[in-house]
Amino acid sequence: MTTAADPVRAKFAAGMQVRARDEDWLVVEVNDTAKDGTRLDVRGTSPLVRDQRAVFFVHEELDHVTPLRPEDTELVPDKSAECRQSRLFIDALIRKTPLPLSEQRLATVGSHLVDDLAYQREPARAALRGLRPRLLIADAVGLGKTLEIGLLLSELIRRGRGERILVVTPKHILEQFQHELWTRFAIPLVRLDSTGIERIRQRIPAGRNPFSYYKRAIISIDTLRSDRWRSHLMQVTWDAVVIDESHKLINTGTKNNRLAQLLAPKTDALVLASATPHNGQRESFGELLSLLDPTAIPDTSDYDEKQLEHLYVRRHKMSSDVSAEIGHMWASRRPSEALDCVASDAEQRVFEELYDVWVKPTGGRPAPVSGKGARLFPYTLLKAFLSSHTALAETVRNRVAAIDRDPERDKRVAERAALVELGELAGDVSVQSAAKVRRLVAELKQLGVGPGSPVRVVIFSERRATLQMLQQALPAELGFTPVGGADEAKNSGPVRQLHGGLADDEQQRIVKDFGLGDSDLRVLLTGDIAAEGVNLHRHCNQLIHFDLPWSLITIEQRNGRIDRYGQQHSPEIRALLMVRQDEDPLLPSADRLVSKRLLEREYEVHRTLGDAGSILGLRDEEAERVRITNGLADGEDFDTILPTEPLDPFDLFMADHTVDGSGEHYRVPQLFSSTRAFVEEALEEVYQNPEQRIGKTWSTDFPEMLMFRPDAELQRRLLVLPQSYLDERGVLEQLRVTFDRGFAQQRLDRARERSGGRSKGAITKQERRETSGWPDVSFLTDQHPVVEWLTDKVLVRLARNTAPVITANVSGPVFLMQGMYANAKGHPTVLAWPCVTGLERGAPVFDDDLVGVLERAGIRPGMVNRPFTGDEQVLKQLVPAAVAATREHLAQLRHEQEGPLLDQLTEYGERLVSWRRASQAAYEQLTLGGVRREHKEQQVQNTAIEVEQLIEQLAPQGDAMVRVIGVLVPAGPDGHVGPEQRKNHERKGA
Repeated sequence: MTTAADPVRAKFAAGMQVRARDEDWLVVEVNDTAKDGTRLDVRGTSPLVRDQRAVFFVHEELDHVTPLRPEDTELVPDKSAECRQSRLFIDALIRKTPLPLSEQRLATVGSHLVDDLAYQREPARAALRGLRPRLLIADAVGLGKTLEIGLLLSELIRRGRGERILVVTPKHILEQFQHELWTRFAIPLVRLDSTGIERIRQRIPAGRNPFSYYKRAIISIDTLRSDRWRSHLMQVTWDAVVIDESHKLINTGTKNNRLAQLLAPKTDALVLASATPHNGQRESFGELLSLLDPTAIPDTSDYDEKQLEHLYVRRHKMSSDVSAEIGHMWASRRPSEALDCVASDAEQRVFEELYDVWVKPTGGRPAPVSGKGARLFPYTLLKAFLSSHTALAETVRNRVAAIDRDPERDKRVAERAALVELGELAGDVSVQSAAKVRRLVAELKQLGVGPGSPVRVVIFSERRATLQMLQQALPAELGFTPVGGADEAKNSGPVRQLHGGLADDEQQRIVKDFGLGDSDLRVLLTGDIAAEGVNLHRHCNQLIHFDLPWSLITIEQRNGRIDRYGQQHSPEIRALLMVRQDEDPLLPSADRLVSKRLLEREYEVHRTLGDAGSILGLRDEEAERVRITNGLADGEDFDTILPTEPLDPFDLFMADHTVDGSGEHYRVPQLFSSTRAFVEEALEEVYQNPEQRIGKTWSTDFPEMLMFRPDAELQRRLLVLPQSYLDERGVLEQLRVTFDRGFAQQRLDRARERSGGRSKGAITKQERRETSGWPDVSFLTDQHPVVEWLTDKVLVRLARNTAPVITANVSGPVFLMQGMYANAKGHPTVLAWPCVTGLERGAPVFDDDLVGVLERAGIRPGMVNRPFTGDEQVLKQLVPAAVAATREHLAQLRHEQEGPLLDQLTEYGERLVSWRRASQAAYEQLTLGGVRREHKEQQVQNTAIEVEQLIEQLAPQGDAMVRVIGVLVPAGPDGHVGPEQRKNHERKGA
């Protein structure tokens, strides 16, 4: 570890201001190189390079970098009215300064457009307790994981640890996620879907890495895992990476898993989110959490849950802390209802053929099927038919085509003939006579679905052929005018289909439209692509399973689309079950009994345990399907297939797990009473006459709304938002903002109600832009681009290495200082805003309450700016003494503030030693071949090196960064710094 005694590090330290290439920079990170001198990672602070990142090498043949010494600070009397320039400058500097690593209290609580719920704050609190913010958010379906992610990212941004953010989600929820982070937390992300990527190609220089060009982005996991993006990813280091639906990363060797392995070491903060992260395999779960902390467990297949508890949070709807907070904001679901659909004559013949020939052949003869999966293939046919006759016909066609391609097809003649016979029977069934279709239409009409009605319904099916059949049949049956015309309109109108074969922007459009209050979309037909992550509850509380998956986890995920936090009406769940004409109610068929039992068990779990995955103990949808199918094929008792009690009552994911919710919030020092007060004064100071120069005005219709024209710099910052939003709302021409939380929520709710007066039938591109669902008013948080833009503008108005002089109610000079120590990553480890007096007497006294000192000195709006009548030369001669005294004061604070961090680093180092020893012992006991053993040894070695480097980077390094941010001086002939003080100062200097 480098110490302050190192001459190179003593010259440059993280947090220091430097001058290079005629521009000003803030040092973020300092590293030595073997040949090129000291490497400085810097961020621009002067107007031309503001917020740009650069690297300089301090070497006589490379870059000339000059530290801006605080001892050379020029003192400039503030002549602005009410000392507004100084007040804004100091407040802006506080806003721009990251919180130290030692500060683990939440600092942005209550500043967002969300309900302030304690349980949703806990993931952020848990993540900030670690050396690196790395966490699995495993809350059950519907609790608001996106909001929890937003709260955590907001905290990281305030700490200077969220400058570069990458969010990875399934492609159909890209806009939904982007929408939530912007409207709720004012975090803008550029959306890199197919449309967004095309925009980027036109906007950025050819060959430029889009991930380095945009500092905050959201992209689908499908796009990101392609080899095309791999080289781009390898070149970028992130502050924070979020991976939603992270259970898709579990299977080792898959592209998703390789993507996770690539991203994990390239980011400081890593947030994984999934309601079903445990697939039942201890090793897979151990590997998933090892992405967060590679030294947590030496053997991913053999560990104690206590070793992982610091890496995840898990709560359910019925958790005491959750239900107490949101019970009134989440309507209780009614018991799920199974609707029997008695087969038509044609469907009865299909049933008889399926059971007599395939499922339970008569006469003891075997089913006419052979080859891989032969034992379960009859149930594949049965499940297809339980979806629809069209799904069965498609399955039969695909199987026949596969047999015809088989080189040994001569051995499968009997199977082919039986399939042809079954296919012909399925072909005899018509859509008009299909029992489930008839019952579905009846149910929809009873619910009131139809022209002029606001009622909406989500219909799930496992089969694409079934969804297609319903999309063709339902509009006419429900009295809707059929949609025709151009290809663009085929999936438009009141009945639409959402499936994985659609383009990403089309998927997002459908999800968005279903959430708009006056959209014409009334019936959403979807497969299990929409069972994860999609919010469908805002205008819908009706869900129908046209067919039921043989998986409790999938049923729970489906139901969670409308049964979630914020649902104002009792969710109603129905399932259509095909019933044979000759079925004995006392001896129901196996398929009907399984489906009904699944529906009942999911509802029971929902009311009590809150975790459907615990029933079978498999925690994987496909494993559940295979288990149930095997149980049916083996003739097992239903209580064995679907037990009434959980199979893993002591599983770590059965119980709630959270961090201690106690602890106060951190209040960042502020000179202004509110964000509104800061913004209004900043606009006045920056533009002098903002009403004329940028058209600033308060709306006459909505007094809570402020409007103005954004300048070129602010426009650039807003370009990452969707083009449809920018166009529809005219954001780049006139920005509408509010400081009123209630009004902001009202405008957001209104945006979700409107669809731009869309015409029926085919929609134009312009009409599509008018259905964005984005609010016309933006809620201003302290992290909003508008506030950040104004903060930067205020800071650049003061010349480099200068500090304002303010005449105030003080008896002698008060030097206002900023001081910090930082680590090699540029993160503050110690931060203080000391105010030092007594320098003219040679006896410095410190008060670390900057805001309190300013308040007592009368530095506030409305104050009279009295001219400075003292001796500027004497003040200037006190600057070096103020800097030196502050350095000594910071050294005293360092031990107190850095103690917890150093303890954490020591503990982490000790854990690394233990992990390395245990890992070596583990692979020495394995019977691995030479190459595999060397590979395992190398893995352990590489991980140990990476963690050792991390510990060194996080440790405090270098000298303190000290800055003079202002001087308070007394007013009047009796109290100012004058000749007598000058004589005393010169006498001491002599």
